[in-house]
Amino acid sequence: MSFIADRLSRIKPSPTIAVATKANELKAAGMDVIGLGAGEPDFDTPEHIKDAAKAAMDAGKTKYTAVAGTLELREAICAKLKRDNELDYTPEQITVGCGGKQTIYNALMATLNPGEEVIIPAPYWVSYPDITLLAEGTPVIVDCPEEGGFKLTPEALEAAITPQTKWLIMNSPSNPTGAAYTRDEMKALTDVLMKHDHVWVMPDDMYELIVYDDFEFTTPAQVEPGLMERTLTLNGVSKAYCMTGWRVGYAAGPVELIKAMNKIQSQSTTHTSSISQAASVAALNGPHDFVASNNAVFKERRDLVVSMLNQAPGLSCPMPEGAFYVYPSCAGAIGKKTPDGKVIGSDEDFVTYLLESEGVAAVHGEAFGLSPHFRVSYATSTELLEDACQRIQRACAALG
Repeated sequence: MSFIADRLSRIKPSPTIAVATKANELKAAGMDVIGLGAGEPDFDTPEHIKDAAKAAMDAGKTKYTAVAGTLELREAICAKLKRDNELDYTPEQITVGCGGKQTIYNALMATLNPGEEVIIPAPYWVSYPDITLLAEGTPVIVDCPEEGGFKLTPEALEAAITPQTKWLIMNSPSNPTGAAYTRDEMKALTDVLMKHDHVWVMPDDMYELIVYDDFEFTTPAQVEPGLMERTLTLNGVSKAYCMTGWRVGYAAGPVELIKAMNKIQSQSTTHTSSISQAASVAALNGPHDFVASNNAVFKERRDLVVSMLNQAPGLSCPMPEGAFYVYPSCAGAIGKKTPDGKVIGSDEDFVTYLLESEGVAAVHGEAFGLSPHFRVSYATSTELLEDACQRIQRACAALG
């Protein structure tokens, strides 16, 4: 009998973290590697946010906080949701966790019974299915191909709903594709959900502020107030505020659900860092001008990467609406041979070839549930991106 619990056999380690780890190992061994796997901005946390953390330490705010988070932070989150999303919440309807990942974990652990279903549009963030499995739920993966903009359609949502459906998890703008739902597209999905009152919706809005070309972000409860009592709106400070390492995510929802999530958290981390919470208050309440300037840089990088990847033989790269990822197709490379005679049989083979031949680390599409694609993060310097794309072009041209 194995000492390790059976539940661990249901899940796998995060492939995005695995790619970053492999790239770092190769760098340490002396290989010239450009890592395009990391899902975090390369910009530093803004000074006023760091200053708030220092001030909190100097003021002795280094003790335990409430499990749900400090009242000051929960009030700041309520103000943000009202200001940006037209949503009215009270602090009792807010919970703060150690990043968005823990918040999702708490929600699914608190609500799923064995066999209950979670609808997950693919391509998906790698953790959605695994957290569902860990909570003894059943992921129901719905393919959302490139022809439809990598977006869930009302028809596909309707077809996926069964009496066992508990949740729909949505991510807009999306990791890994950068695809984002317009208000009309979101309304069409919420219209379906309004017909099925046993289905709850969990919008993951982590990339809300990172959008381009005048795109207007909306979230389900904003578009359809009738869904408010069965919506858990997820967000955090990681991406737009350049605070990935501070580990602060949050969720807003009905009091009963929030209490259940806090119960789970009370027996795991208790709460995230008191210092991180103080910094997050400054992030949410303070100036946001840096977001626009960061987005301008991201947009330049997006346009550069899309253009250069579309010039690579065998690749096709659509233009995303938000986040800092592109999700090109490598269908044109499948079946071709590398210079040393290996056949590219999958998108995993393709990204392995990029890493071994040119030192470019990307994440294969199978990890996100839709092949043959791969994910490139353009949250790194423009100079490195240009170099990486030239290497990708060279690798693709060498295939025969």
